[in-house]
This record gives sequence, C-alpha cells and structure tokens, in this order.
Amino acid sequence: MAQSAVQSWALWNVPAYSSHLLRLKKAMWSKQFVRLLASAVDQSINNKPKSSYFITTPIFYVNAAPHIGHLYSALIADAAHRWQIFRGCERTLFSTGTDEHGLKVQHAASAMSMPPGEYCTAVSRKFKDLFKKAGIQYTDFIRTTENRHQKVVNHVWTELVNRGHVYKGKYEGWYCTSDEAFLPESRLTTALDEHGVIVKVSSESNQPVEWLQEDNYMFKLSAFRNELLHWLRKPVIRPAKFQAVVQQELQEELPDLSVSRRRDRLHWGIPVPGDDTQTIYVWVDALFNYLTVSGYPDTKAPWPPNCQVIGKDILKFHAIYWPALLLAVGLEPPAGILCHSHWLLDHHKMSKSRGNIVSPDHAMESYTTDGLRYFLLREGVPHSDSNYNEEKIQKLLNAELADTLGNLLSRCTAPSLNPAQTFPVVSAAEVEADSGEQGKELIAHIGKLPETVSQHFNDFNFYHGLEDIMACLRDTNTFIQNEQPWELKKHSNKQRRLMITLSVAMESLRVCGLLLQPVTPCLASRLLQRLGVPLSERTAAHLQCFKSAGTLQLAGDSRILSQEIVNLFPKIRTL
Repeated sequence: MAQSAVQSWALWNVPAYSSHLLRLKKAMWSKQFVRLLASAVDQSINNKPKSSYFITTPIFYVNAAPHIGHLYSALIADAAHRWQIFRGCERTLFSTGTDEHGLKVQHAASAMSMPPGEYCTAVSRKFKDLFKKAGIQYTDFIRTTENRHQKVVNHVWTELVNRGHVYKGKYEGWYCTSDEAFLPESRLTTALDEHGVIVKVSSESNQPVEWLQEDNYMFKLSAFRNELLHWLRKPVIRPAKFQAVVQQELQEELPDLSVSRRRDRLHWGIPVPGDDTQTIYVWVDALFNYLTVSGYPDTKAPWPPNCQVIGKDILKFHAIYWPALLLAVGLEPPAGILCHSHWLLDHHKMSKSRGNIVSPDHAMESYTTDGLRYFLLREGVPHSDSNYNEEKIQKLLNAELADTLGNLLSRCTAPSLNPAQTFPVVSAAEVEADSGEQGKELIAHIGKLPETVSQHFNDFNFYHGLEDIMACLRDTNTFIQNEQPWELKKHSNKQRRLMITLSVAMESLRVCGLLLQPVTPCLASRLLQRLGVPLSERTAAHLQCFKSAGTLQLAGDSRILSQEIVNLFPKIRTL
C-alpha cells in the first residue's frame, strides 16, 4: 500500500513515420484493442451478480465502548454489502449487533452501579451511533436481549436436546472470565499478579483464569469432527492460512463442549429451557444471533450466510463450535467465513491496560468518515496484523485522496481549461489518432480496471482493488502532465486535442469514482456529482468505458458538469 506522487515524464512525441507504416501500426493496434475490450466485456457479463446476499459481522460485546477493531469488522462487511448492491443484487441481508449477556457484562454493569439491562442499552446505543456516523448501512441490528432472540435460542436448544446432542455432565477446567471461555493448558501461561504471586493466565488476553468444577449441560462436539473436516474440503475460510489453522486443530479429537453455566454464578443470560438452575453459555447464545436475523425457524429464511466476517480471536468459535451446532440441528454451515487480523497502534497491541485504544469517533473527526474508511480498507490486510499510525494516515490520505484523486478532478474541471464546464465525449478512434501511444494505453488500462477491481472486491481484498484504482489515477495524472492541456488551451488549432485529453481523464475519474463507492461512498458521490453523472448511472452496468468494442465509442452522452466546484478531499494538516 505504498503511496505514489504524480510522476513527471517527458512529453511523448510522435516520430515522423511514413504514412504506410503509420496506417499499419494503427490497424494493428485497433485489432488488439478490440480484442482486449471484447474480452473484458465478456468477463464482466459472465460475472453475474448474486440473486441474494447474506453477510454478517460478529455481534460486539458490550463490556466496553466500541474501538477501531469493531469498526474494521463492520466496515469490511459494509463495503462487501455495498459492492453486491452496486453489482445488481436486489435482496440483501447485512446484520450486525451487540452481544449483551455473560459474566463480563454482569461485572461491568455492577462496576457502573447500573442494572444490566440499562447498561446494555447505553453501550449498544454507542455502537449504533458509531455505525451511523461511519456510514455502516446494515439491514438488521440484533441485540441478544431482544425477545425475538430468546425465542430462537429456546427453539434451537430444544432441537439440540430432542436430537440427543446435549446431555448433563460434570465439567472442570481453567475458566477465563475475560475470554468467557474454558481454556486448555496449551492456551495458558504464567504471570505475576498485583501481589507478585505467579498465577496462570490466558496466553491470548493475559487475563487470570480460575479452576472451576461444575455440573453443566454438554454438547457432543466430539461427534462432528468428521463432518467438519468434510465441510472444510472446499475453501470456506479466507484467507487460506486460517482454514489451515482450523484443519490442523481438527486433526485431534474434539472434547465435548460445556454449553451452560450455573445460574447462581451467571444470572445475566438466557435460562436453560426447563432448568432454571442453569444459564445458556454466552457464546452459544451469541452464535444463534445469525439464525435470529435470518428469520429462523421460518423455512423461507435465507440460509446459509454467504459470508461471516470475524476477527481471528474468535475463529475457533465460528469455524468449529458454530458449524457443529448448525449440523446438529440439520442446518448448513456458513458458505464462507472471512477471518481478519488485528490492528496494532504503532506496532503495539491495543489494550485497555496500555491505554492505547484508538477511538473511531476521534479518528473520524481528524480524518473525516471517508478518510478513515479509505485508510482502514487500504491498509488493512486480512492475513496479517495492520499498523495504525497517525503520520502514516496523514501521508496516505494526502497523497492519494487529496493529490492523486482530488487534484486530478480539479485540473479537469477548472474553468480555465474547461470554460464550457462539460464532460466532453469523443470517440476512441479520435483518441487513437490524436493522443499518441500513451493515450491508447491509458484507455486500455481504464477498460480493464473494472474486471481487476471486481476480482479483488469479490475476494474481500479491498486493499488490492484500491491499489489498482490508484495506479489508474496515477497513470491519468501522468497523461495529463504529458499532454499539458494548459498549453493546448493557448492554441486555437489544438482545441480538439484539448477536448480529447479532458475526455479521457474524466472517463478515468468516472470509472474510478464508480468503483470507489463501496469504500468511500460520500467522497465518490461528490466526485460523480461534479462530473454530472446521474444517480441512475452509478451501478456496475455503467462501468464499461465503451458502448461497444466494435465502434470504440466512449460511453455516455456529453454532460454538463455540476456547477458546485468542490475541494474533493482537503489536505490534512499536521495534527
């Protein structure tokens, strides 16, 4: 994700070829160009949109205020959801929400001297407010304290019992309240407590554990190992490294899973149906939220989810426990899981104890909503931890959104170069004849861009797609620099060349603006509005830069530019 300044190349000059060689060269280029465009068009048409799409985020625990990692999960899902709508999918479900039961919530509410329900409502509202501010366009926000969810949990629990997959048993092991999980010895380490005593702690959260022995309900997880391995014969979990982690864990026998806690220990949760001495384990309760938002047990409910976005810390719950529970009640496991890595602050793990949690609200105030969205999706790579650094953010946004994109728009729409304030449309044949080799190459680049970006966005590799978009915009800036429209404007016999130059550059901006919509919706909207692109022409169906490969005609009619002259992305000054 390196930034690039606009390159300054020497002006390309057409050599004095003989007329015979020039005609031959043009004929050869035209045939290659037609084949290239036809191929791109065919692949674009064959890559048909889904008829329906169901994507989820994890539901977020309300023991603390939302942080940048929560927003990143929601942002990946939001961009993917917007991308599917852009491609023409009409029936979509995008769910997120808050996980409001469990011992940590019980303790957090007590520490605030608030009833648990009141506390949960206050923190859940913070997540809703954040998502509204960040432009997260979910279709359903689920809270696990809702009645509709409790009904589903009771229904699924009863199904598990009736099918013989749950039994009463004694469970003992190391329990971490912070992780809300029983942990094996392999996930424990030692540390000094506040009194200097060596204690066992979770190796992931560094939080203390205690040895518990309880009579709980157990789920026969061990019975589903082979079915889980069969499910993972296909690439289900992305990136592939995380699927390999799960497959490795499934090489060992799976222990049965404790799915309840004693109610005298945990009262803030859903009681086990028919046994008010037990509370359903918080993770089991939380996982069933995906069924709740689908409308289960209605048989017409959409299932399974196309993609479930999760962080790597909850991979085991979503890639082993969750699909096993679904198989136990006769439902399909998720069609796909996107597991992303974490964000570090200046290469250090974020934690409350360090006091280095990044507030997404403060970040949006500093960098704008679209600026933060762009940075997180441009720098965030699912397979590895990413680094959040203030200086890095400023440099990236200034270089790419303010300079590469914003300055290009300002140049093309400046009244001094474009006094008529129009989006001139000329034929590609004219571009071929008048703009030289670089113009031809740029048109070919723009024509291929939707296909390459589509592949990356479909694979949730937004950072690769954004790299390609920026590369195209940098090439466009180089084209402008070499064509020097400010010089063409001075010569009456070069006005056609000027219009061709502006037309190609604006077409690049239009296509890139369309593709940026899932990532930076407000910025892309201002860009397209300035170019005079109506709302009805902002879908994937309008990505082709040419009406047909045979006529080589630039798409769209000449447009009058919006009269509102905008500074697309003002430069961020040192904070």
